[in-house]
Amino acid sequence: MTSQTEPSQESLSLPGLTAPAEIIVDQWGVPHIYATNTYDAFRVQGFNAARDRLWQIDFWRRRGLGRLSSVFGPEYAERDRAARLFLYRGDMHTDWLSYGSDTKRATTAFVEGINAFIQMTRDDASLLPTEFKELGYAPECWEPSDVSRIRSHGLFYNVREKVSRALTIRDHGQDIEELRRRREPFNELTIPEGLDVALIPDDVLAVYDLATTPPPFTTPDPGAAQGKVLPEGSNNWVVTGSRTATGRPLLANDPHRAAAALPGLRYLAHLNAPGFDVIGGGEPGLPGISIGHNGRIAFGLTIFAIDQEELYIYKLNPENPREYRYQNRWEPMQVVRETVEVKGGDDVEIELVFTRHGPVIHVDETAGTAFAVRAAWLEPGMAPYLGSMDYMRAHDWDEFLGAMNRWGAPPENQVYADTDGNIGWKTGGLTPIRSNWDGTLPVPGDGRYEWAGFCDMDQLPGDFNPEQGWIATANEMNLPENFPKDRHITYDWYAPYRRHRIDEVLSTMSNATVEDMVELQSDYLSIPARRILNAVRALPLPDPDAVDGLRLLLDWNNVLDADSAAAALFEVWYRRHLRPALLARAVSHVTKSDDNAHVLKRIANKEDLLADARIDLELIEAPGDRLGPDPTGFLMDTLSNTLPNALAEVESLLGVERASWTWGRLHPARAAHPLKALLGGVDEEKLVVGPLPRGGSGDTVGNTAYGPNFVQSAGSTFRVAIDVGNWDASLAMNAPGQSGNLESPHYQDLFESWARGEAFPLLYTRSSIEAAAEHIIHLSPTTD
Repeated sequence: MTSQTEPSQESLSLPGLTAPAEIIVDQWGVPHIYATNTYDAFRVQGFNAARDRLWQIDFWRRRGLGRLSSVFGPEYAERDRAARLFLYRGDMHTDWLSYGSDTKRATTAFVEGINAFIQMTRDDASLLPTEFKELGYAPECWEPSDVSRIRSHGLFYNVREKVSRALTIRDHGQDIEELRRRREPFNELTIPEGLDVALIPDDVLAVYDLATTPPPFTTPDPGAAQGKVLPEGSNNWVVTGSRTATGRPLLANDPHRAAAALPGLRYLAHLNAPGFDVIGGGEPGLPGISIGHNGRIAFGLTIFAIDQEELYIYKLNPENPREYRYQNRWEPMQVVRETVEVKGGDDVEIELVFTRHGPVIHVDETAGTAFAVRAAWLEPGMAPYLGSMDYMRAHDWDEFLGAMNRWGAPPENQVYADTDGNIGWKTGGLTPIRSNWDGTLPVPGDGRYEWAGFCDMDQLPGDFNPEQGWIATANEMNLPENFPKDRHITYDWYAPYRRHRIDEVLSTMSNATVEDMVELQSDYLSIPARRILNAVRALPLPDPDAVDGLRLLLDWNNVLDADSAAAALFEVWYRRHLRPALLARAVSHVTKSDDNAHVLKRIANKEDLLADARIDLELIEAPGDRLGPDPTGFLMDTLSNTLPNALAEVESLLGVERASWTWGRLHPARAAHPLKALLGGVDEEKLVVGPLPRGGSGDTVGNTAYGPNFVQSAGSTFRVAIDVGNWDASLAMNAPGQSGNLESPHYQDLFESWARGEAFPLLYTRSSIEAAAEHIIHLSPTTD
């Protein structure tokens, strides 16, 4: 591989460097950092993160610390208060040591690098990203503790499900809850003693949501991705050498987060120093690499949905609403008073209120109740992804397991491969011990329901060199059959269909290549579609061709390709017509009424986003009496009634010429800058990418989940496929581009190739990197 032209060069001085260092930026925008020691490498990583993503990481820090109002005005003061409630407020010495012996030192060097670039922008305003110039504010310098104190950007489980379950039971009873979402392993719902679900208000999580979701800056664009709380998950798998073309293991990982992010969430980087040579992806505001390899081992993660949260309900003292009942006494809440700086207005004095369990998020003095969240991710050592500082430097399975013992958040399935040919899987995350309840519902905060410590990491599942020759995870319920029933991990897992499809494909491979891994990452076969249409084929229809549109579906291969007409019809029919009809019938069986719109709204309000077909498939394949005394007749009538309506809807969306229908026209990817509405002086083409047609859905390995308008809302914009041992053969993708700078050629240069399911070389050896070099930055220590 050779570069098209000679790379451009620049020389800069970097305070704190102990010796010269170098950043080689390749033609895909990936920085390869070469330093003479580990901490110089972290310092340069921070400098480079600011060089490429300064506005993004400054915004991340302001949001996490509760400082949005200082630049965006008073309407963000309540969001700032919420963010501050969920900061880590414990002892920093204990916190730093929880990650690993040198995490504080590495983070300090990383932050010094960020601050060095910020100082450069103060000396030369032309270096400021466009957002700062347009909106008239400047980036702030960081403290090392900022990296660890900010916790609200992680992935959280599972207070939202507890509340959704409680509100469904409150309004409609437990039988309706069984139609809302499947619990795995199945357990009978038990209302904890002392819990009165009638006391839980609809908006109990309003403050929690303010703290843990991105802020809006304008009225939602109807053409943008939709969904307040998006599905978040991932795929990963590892294949042993006996099943690959080269005899070396292969590891693949594609995390699923918001697909409408501009710039993208993750950032690829390569850090090289003596004894330390790691490459892969992480979040730009954090030191280190969380997904990638170090020349000896490869690693990748998905969510393992440990229930790390509790919602506690308290009885307030009628004489003093700042006291709550705990173990037969009134216990005072702790109150912290702070000031929120507000642009264009008076500063706001706020009160942050805490119980012994955590932040108070809702108080109803009239009802005499308060609600607080206990979150394992507010414990020491729980800053999201910072735990990768140790495992990214492991050299073998034993060292990797040792590092995973300190992993806290978010809870993960880690897959592993090494150059000795080993493959493995280890779960990790701080796991509360609930000795007298299962965690499926909120509980009274009076002392009866206390966590009895945390599980040792050895109590969480894993595997090493399994006989089948591969390991895959996709956020599904993957506890072993013999896992102790009283060890409550969670009962709220994602649907298993991505995992089923991965296993289906890998089981057929005996000469797998890294290109096969990339292809599987964009596999769009829908297992729910296949099972639903197989059930339709089994119906005793007198003449399938008499049902308009049915032949198109029955002749289809169940692949949601972007150019497929059948895919467009199936998704509209299934999501918008078949599913509501199934749920309506099952709900009426419970309520004994046909007037159930309010019930259906409660149990179906997130289904488009969750893409969870488990209950639908149960109703189709094993309905029992839930669809009435004649489920076959009901399904035949439903097919005949709903498919014509779906055809009419697709015609209204894509036109009456069915030959022109494609799923990708209805289901595009489009990303917009979060400040688009405020950046009136910037060309719109720099603030929006797309739309481009997409295949898949939330049910497919190539996860392209969507909301009510069909625009892709979540999925993998970052992907890696690693050839363990022949590292230069590894492939990667990071859309829409590596840079967050609007003027950079790498701001959105990867979006089109990402949408086509392509990848580029993730180069590792110095010779290959130099051959593909586009720009070289020579860094030297400052001289007094």
